[in-house]
Amino acid sequence: MIVIVRNLYTNRFNEFLSILTSNKFMLFRGKENNPFHGFNILLFSVNALSVSVLIFWFYKFYNSPPAENYIFIYIRILTAYVCFILLKFGVEKILSNIFDMDQAIDLYLFQKLSYRNYIALLIFPMTLLLIYTINITDLWVYGIGGFILLANLTGIFNIFKQHQKLITGNWFYFILYLCALEIAPYYILYKLIVVY
Repeated sequence: MIVIVRNLYTNRFNEFLSILTSNKFMLFRGKENNPFHGFNILLFSVNALSVSVLIFWFYKFYNSPPAENYIFIYIRILTAYVCFILLKFGVEKILSNIFDMDQAIDLYLFQKLSYRNYIALLIFPMTLLLIYTINITDLWVYGIGGFILLANLTGIFNIFKQHQKLITGNWFYFILYLCALEIAPYYILYKLIVVY
């Protein structure tokens, strides 16, 4: 899928790869902001598959399920990940429509999804290393988990820095948004995983 994206959308993909060094992709592609563009759909598919493989590999390391259950476990992880991201995206879109903030939130969601897709591209080679070369240990799990957390926080910090004027004018709503839609879903997901 990465090769398909690269060949079908060469300019857009090259701009996307320079996301950390240049704002060109966020500024120009964020204005057209079509979540159903083929580029976005293919990269989200890469994101979902890559992250799901990594989560499955960690699950396999800690639980040692029987080999005949691998495909079913992976499909469950992939389905849960896609549903979680799409549900979170849908709730944020609905709330942006209710509060008449569609333009600002659409740009924010585009930027957040772009950073997450970029992180998924970065963790894909790490996942391949874990699968084919390196014996996985707790240190690797915590190291990759820390890298993903740090990369997500860096992306969100960059997005918040770009929207600083909007945030400073609406502190209360920003804190409410941060707690309700950024932190709470992950806390609930953590509790569900620990319980089940």
